[in-house]
Amino acid sequence: MAKAAAKAPLYRCVECGWSSPKWAGRCGECQAWGSVEEVGAAKGTTQARRSSTPATAITAIDVTQAQSSSTGISEFDRALGGGFVPGAVLLLAGEPGVGKSTLLLTVAAKWANQGNTVLYITGEESAAQVRLRAERIDALSDTLLLAAETDLGAALGHVEESNPSLLIVDSVQTIQSSDIDGVGGGVTQVKEVASTLIATAKARNMTTVLVGHVTKDGNVAGPRSLEHLVDVVLQFEGDRHGPLRLVRAVKNRYGPADEIGCFELSEDGIHGLPDPSGLFLGDRSTPAAGTCVTITVEGKRPLVAEVQALIAPSSAPQPRRVTSGLDSSRTAMMLGILERRANLKLSTADCFVATVGGMRLLEPATDLATALAIVSSVKDVPLPSGLVAIGELGLAGDIRRVTGLERRLGEAARLGFTDAIIPAGSNISVSGISTHPVSNIAEAIAAVGRASQAPTTKPDF
Repeated sequence: MAKAAAKAPLYRCVECGWSSPKWAGRCGECQAWGSVEEVGAAKGTTQARRSSTPATAITAIDVTQAQSSSTGISEFDRALGGGFVPGAVLLLAGEPGVGKSTLLLTVAAKWANQGNTVLYITGEESAAQVRLRAERIDALSDTLLLAAETDLGAALGHVEESNPSLLIVDSVQTIQSSDIDGVGGGVTQVKEVASTLIATAKARNMTTVLVGHVTKDGNVAGPRSLEHLVDVVLQFEGDRHGPLRLVRAVKNRYGPADEIGCFELSEDGIHGLPDPSGLFLGDRSTPAAGTCVTITVEGKRPLVAEVQALIAPSSAPQPRRVTSGLDSSRTAMMLGILERRANLKLSTADCFVATVGGMRLLEPATDLATALAIVSSVKDVPLPSGLVAIGELGLAGDIRRVTGLERRLGEAARLGFTDAIIPAGSNISVSGISTHPVSNIAEAIAAVGRASQAPTTKPDF
């Protein structure tokens, strides 16, 4: 009976690695459907054996192999935490048409112009199409090698022949291995291709960038274990109808995991934006009701952002709640707080809340600006043009303190703002800006009228 049990097949989830002696249509760990596959007979206990690379004292390990080198694009270096690290594997994910290939082609040309060999493998376009794009964005170099391949073996052959220091695969879902079954782009194929490329990158000390597609909910397509295997995960974000693009570090083993790089996409290529604050603001010459400015912090960089709200009466039994660039559940919480703590009638109104420039505001420090924009729209009274609001809003209507307030206020003063509504207890003063500490949402609404540039025609905000 023991032998029969040892030869029983084993089933494992390709998403999270959960195993079971019996097949199941749904993983018992990550609850993914159709991800459990047979991996062969269960094996006995692994026997100990001598490793070809013995353990080394941690003090004797050479740290120079993990030092980064600049890519030639400062904003991309910021997101990476300094630049490319030899042997590191990066995963760049983004929606179709957002500009991933344009960005990587620019990075490849900059890296090649530093005297390095770059191999760019494209599985989605022909070599001629990539050449035309490179010519349009001025990304041509003699040490930038291009290959149009969809077979993993052929791609590894190009790596052996050219011995590049940087390998770019666009995209990992289009490469297929003939050694295993499965449709190209499927879970099994993506995992096998990625694992092979990662092993090659580590063995050759070669920086590798994998382009990944995303699903309709914004997650990287393929097995979730792909994000765990790579060293860096970058999200490429932006509204395809606008010029702004953001590279956000979601995971980074060599630097901070919350930095962003800002870029502007134009007809002649993609360019870094060292000071992108102006793109996140609307027209400030004439204040409009329903808008409020806040300062968010992405990594170490403070960025100014504008929240816009439109509250309109609704005759529908279920009024609409639409958000863009903001967390919908948190915005719904702001509406509930304002209705209960500020006596605003919002349950029978359509509420539309959005950010300017396609920016995503996810940190709680932007709650106060969202709330004041909604109040401004309901009362139809514009906020002062020189006012910023910073603070987290609690369910009791209290305003909580946030981190990095001095940096936020310094950025606001640099851009010409004169007044700031901040949480009470924040004993911070910045030259050129007047602070108005508040402890709850009612005090915040009252503080708007005390701002230095408050409209005199409607002081009862």
